[in-house]
Amino acid sequence: MLTAGMIFLITLGINRFAPKFGVPAILGVLLFGLLLPEELTPFSRQQISDLQTFNLSMLLFYAGLSTEIRAIRGFLRYGLLLSVGGVVITTLVLGVCIWFLASPTGNAVQLGTGQLPLAIGMLVASCLGSTDAGATLSVLNQVRRHVPKRLRDLLEFESSLNDPAAILMLGMVLGITSIGASPDTSQVILGQVKVFMQSIATGGVIGILVGYLARFSVNRIVTDRNQLLVLGLSNALIGYGLAEVMGGSGFIATYVAGMVLSNHDYSNRLIGPEALRNALEPFNTMTEITVFFLFGLAMSPEKILFSLPLGLATALVMIVLARPVGVLLLQPFSPFNWREALLISWCGLRGAVPLALTHELVEKLDTVRGVSLDQAEALGRSIEGVVFTCVVLNLLVQGLSLPALCRRLRLTQQEQPEG
Repeated sequence: MLTAGMIFLITLGINRFAPKFGVPAILGVLLFGLLLPEELTPFSRQQISDLQTFNLSMLLFYAGLSTEIRAIRGFLRYGLLLSVGGVVITTLVLGVCIWFLASPTGNAVQLGTGQLPLAIGMLVASCLGSTDAGATLSVLNQVRRHVPKRLRDLLEFESSLNDPAAILMLGMVLGITSIGASPDTSQVILGQVKVFMQSIATGGVIGILVGYLARFSVNRIVTDRNQLLVLGLSNALIGYGLAEVMGGSGFIATYVAGMVLSNHDYSNRLIGPEALRNALEPFNTMTEITVFFLFGLAMSPEKILFSLPLGLATALVMIVLARPVGVLLLQPFSPFNWREALLISWCGLRGAVPLALTHELVEKLDTVRGVSLDQAEALGRSIEGVVFTCVVLNLLVQGLSLPALCRRLRLTQQEQPEG
């Protein structure tokens, strides 16, 4: 408990002073987790995974509380298309580029032209194909005055829906490349799409029900503002847990529950959406810090150093090619102009979710055709290093450059009109 308390106090200090040195606060916290000696780590790997799930669900619940339904109405269809289609396009482009850039060296993977199986390239790209809610919410909060509200709403909405889309892509590629997989590729793809649609629909319905339950609780049970934090935590946990038990997306459920809860009137005027956001804001700040600290804690420096060249090349392709292609190909369906589209393509922030998906991938590498048990362990170390490098460079380059890009695109002078 002493160690954990000191660690959280240090992360708070880093979060406060890192921006003064030109480093995004979440990146400073992430690097602290990476450099912390293993013997001082107060959490096991399983505990880190469980805490990440809890933290991400809380972040998404707060994001839902901060989302006005009328604010997303003008781009709902485009937001859904970007969340799913953008992930698919980004993954395909990035996977082909990794296959071209990477070379197997012994049992590992490094930068260089070689005969890396396309399946491995696509699997790594599946982990990196989606934006991350934790990273997006944290960075947007720091550059809030530079990014127009309408664009912030879209990016928060997209990042909250990206998690099930990324899981779909990873599950689809694993299903196609696994030992004993059905030779009928179309059957595998259709099966994964069905699972994805069921996950989205179930999560959404449960989120709506939990949101109305929370609204009833505010009107009938809560008697003081001091109880709102307990109410918020309770409903976020219920939404996530119930959706997962029912086969839906817990992250979608928590986001929708928060959105429903925030977009209603209440009989008690002293306890409304604004009071809910104010009660949960300090907890949300702690959650943001914890997400990236745990992200760094789950990694080790030796994994990163070995995979650094390939990680840097992959990050460069992801930032300047894969994400922009994914956004610009969908521009005909967008209500945003080309300057806003450029900002959207630059806001493809990665964070804790890629690491979680990478952990899942590493656990299943030995089921991929052509990969032995010994190769799976070495490949897993390389893949984790590549993903971590991509996330750090992504946060450093895009997080620091967002304000300047907004000024360059003349988006900070005034809010863009809706519609």
